[in-house]
Amino acid sequence: MSMPSWRDTTTKRGSMVRAALWLVQEVGLNGIFTKNDLRDAFRDVSQIDRRLRDLRDYGWQIDTQREDPELRQDEQRLVKVGAEVWVPGQAKSKPKAGITAAQRKKVMEGDGWLCRSCGIAGGDSYDDGTTAQLDIARRQVFLPDGSEEVQLSTECNRCRVGGRGSVVDLGEVLHLVKSLGPLEKKIFGGWVSADERRLSGLERLWGLYRAMPADSRAAVRREVLGDDELEGRS
Repeated sequence: MSMPSWRDTTTKRGSMVRAALWLVQEVGLNGIFTKNDLRDAFRDVSQIDRRLRDLRDYGWQIDTQREDPELRQDEQRLVKVGAEVWVPGQAKSKPKAGITAAQRKKVMEGDGWLCRSCGIAGGDSYDDGTTAQLDIARRQVFLPDGSEEVQLSTECNRCRVGGRGSVVDLGEVLHLVKSLGPLEKKIFGGWVSADERRLSGLERLWGLYRAMPADSRAAVRREVLGDDELEGRS
């Protein structure tokens, strides 16, 4: 079956389908377009922006500046072509439901309104001065019984881009937890309870030692190892 033209308005195709065809035929994979480009192409459609967003529910990936910081504020990029919605039957059911406002709030509250990958808060600045924006990421999770499911997590715009396509192996993590010794499990439990890794006195001391000049490190080694042991190593 040949691909119909997005310009063809003689057949009963919805504006979402025509928008998908326009993306493929005029923009192209990894191509960049603006809202004005879209609206100029569909002057006869009043809510073409919304119809374009609907394509995300069919596996299409259309990035904005929120997902791709290299884009300008008015630009979008076609990253992935999903279901061929112009083929009869492909656009009848949505394979992936959108996230509701209530779901978004619940996930972000549970994550402490912080990015779960880097810990930055929405509105804080990165090293280059740009501002972090928080959003909801879908993560593929392998469960211990061998099944898979999609779980939601709060991530900033940078981490969402860098972590796209990554998966979580819950079974492996639980196996590693079970393999911990009593002391290790107690320490890890403290981190889990506080939802942050608090450095122990030894870890802080090691960090200070590693940052010292060579002569200062030598003084610490003498204090810890003793002169006799150092002479035996030399």
